[in-house]
Amino acid sequence: MSVVDLLAFVCELFAFVTLAIWGFAMWPLPWNIVVGIGAPVAAILVWALFVSPRAVIPVHPFVRGFVELLVYASATVAWWGMGQPWVGVIFAVIAVTVGVISGRRRLA
Repeated sequence: MSVVDLLAFVCELFAFVTLAIWGFAMWPLPWNIVVGIGAPVAAILVWALFVSPRAVIPVHPFVRGFVELLVYASATVAWWGMGQPWVGVIFAVIAVTVGVISGRRRLA
């Protein structure tokens, strides 16, 4: 496992945890439980279907990158919605940079 792979994994985990925090913090009871569990589960499901190294549905690398970008964008928007835009911007820059480097390595 390379450093880029490790950074990509950390970005994935950060996105999933962000969606859980957003769900639990931004919705009233009982919806916070539903969204706090449902949002990261949905993101993990989409990730497992299309993006993971052993994806259930193999897709074109550009589709894979687009789905990855959607998950990262949803985490970024969640940080903005929680009133933490700088966390969202920093995460977006790191995630996109790691995603581009990782994607270029997969295409090479």
